Amino acid sequence: MHVHGGDVYNKSGVIDFSANINLAGIPKGISDAAKAGVDFSIHYPDVKCRKLKEAISDYIKIPTDYIRCGNGAADIIFSMVFAKKPKKALMPAPSFYEYEQALRAVDCEIEYYILKEENEFSFDDGFIDALDDTFDIVFICNPNNPTGRLSSPEYLRKLLKKCSENNVLMVLDECFNDLIEEPEKYTIEKDILDNKNLLVLKAFTKIFAIPGLRLGFGLTSNKELLEKMAEVSQPWSVSVPAQMAGVAALKETEYVKKSKALIKEEKEFLLSEFDRLGIKVFGHGANYIFFKSIDNLSEMTKERDILIRDCSNYVGLKNGYYRIAVRGHEDNVKLISLFEELLSK
Repeated sequence: MHVHGGDVYNKSGVIDFSANINLAGIPKGISDAAKAGVDFSIHYPDVKCRKLKEAISDYIKIPTDYIRCGNGAADIIFSMVFAKKPKKALMPAPSFYEYEQALRAVDCEIEYYILKEENEFSFDDGFIDALDDTFDIVFICNPNNPTGRLSSPEYLRKLLKKCSENNVLMVLDECFNDLIEEPEKYTIEKDILDNKNLLVLKAFTKIFAIPGLRLGFGLTSNKELLEKMAEVSQPWSVSVPAQMAGVAALKETEYVKKSKALIKEEKEFLLSEFDRLGIKVFGHGANYIFFKSIDNLSEMTKERDILIRDCSNYVGLKNGYYRIAVRGHEDNVKLISLFEELLSK
């Protein structure tokens, strides 16, 4: 079983840097909406998520017919894979594990393209060149998880063009896009409007700090794929509290602005301290930092009740690679103090 970050259930009182959640916490408006949703849960959820889709449509200016809501972005990944049943996939490595997990559930052959350390784990033209008409699907995450590296819209459109020429579905995971400094400069979500070979993944989880509520959505103009996804998905996958929280979340524009400024400030502090300690950083496009250090660092921090993400179980990585979320200043100071102690031994 693949081990994720965010396992705070084994021991209370730990400081969790292993899950990339907005350090600002859940806005009161979202919390209140979710609580109201509990009171309304005497009713089944709206299986079509109509109010939520309308709110998303108003927010990103994409027709409701092109939106599929789910129990987190992972739900969209699995329902899409079950609907398409791809035979062969191109996967970058390292990248988010759930792509691979979903593909293996339908016995899909996976070909990995290993992102190179000497290239800072960035995507290059070799990934595009590896794609041909023997593939049914390709995944790419922007910014990539766990590496934090950003790909330009020009690169993504070059990949999409290759996908269209070979009738390959390109699944673009933009779940962390909202947490980068200028998300509008990197998203290509509007490209779905005139290209049916593109599915874009989005999530409320990270930016609005609600991973426990489970809420994400997919965007595509491929109506046939959307219909098949509906057929293979369980009904009522998005709860009443999650739907109501999602509608409320899209009104939290000031929260997003303030939290991103806070993330930037704290990330700059951490990067400065990493540089002072001589820690090699590869990527930090969103609210997390991917770096290389000593092999047993995560075990030592865990003993001191601080959790960091050991990335050695990602395909393409080995011992010594880690990811941390950007947290509040007090927690960040504690992390740096601990790193300073452990790395000086």
